[in-house]
Amino acid sequence: MRRIPATPRPSRPDSGLVRFWTGFGLDVIAPLAVFYGLRAAGVNQWWALVLGAVLPLVRIIVTVLAERKIERLGLFTLTVLGTGTGIGLLTADPRLLLARESYLTALVGLWILSTLLAHRPMIYTATTQFMPPAAAAQWDRDWQNQPKFRITLRVMTLAWALAFLLDAAARVVMAYTLPVDLVPIASTVLLVLLLVLIVQASKSYGKRHLPSPRNEPLRDPQET
Repeated sequence: MRRIPATPRPSRPDSGLVRFWTGFGLDVIAPLAVFYGLRAAGVNQWWALVLGAVLPLVRIIVTVLAERKIERLGLFTLTVLGTGTGIGLLTADPRLLLARESYLTALVGLWILSTLLAHRPMIYTATTQFMPPAAAAQWDRDWQNQPKFRITLRVMTLAWALAFLLDAAARVVMAYTLPVDLVPIASTVLLVLLLVLIVQASKSYGKRHLPSPRNEPLRDPQET
């Protein structure tokens, strides 16, 4: 009996959000838990920081091997984490290990800033990944036809870039001024607060300046 191939399921709009929060848990929360768990077990600060930093590297490598491909952002993150960990292994100073975390957020900020020169800025490409097809198509039309829409998304992208650059600068200051055991949790709290603030600010700004969603049916080009 011939088997009928299964119909592929359409990708769900929330799959990107699940992937984001999974990565956030493994890249941010898990290393924090490893650090404080090892410190509670009596491991010194340097080793606790090094072993905690291994988890994000392992996650990216496993993802690449499983999917048999690597995206530019994944390659970027892997390079930064690998370089930062390599530099940290050359010194016994735990504060340098803490400061190296600023490399990633600084480069993320610079990367977001660079997308202002790209065909579409980061806010556009990141947001449309989570939108239903009809809404994403409407954004594409607005981008092509409304200069104010393009300016608004570029302003929002600039705000995200500056937020990550501010986070990077704050991490360096904390790494060399706060007690070493306090820096990991302080850095994580700073990142969470920054993300909440920039997300809410983006939503508020977008509601005031972006056009309201329109439920316009998509026409077949052959009908025109």
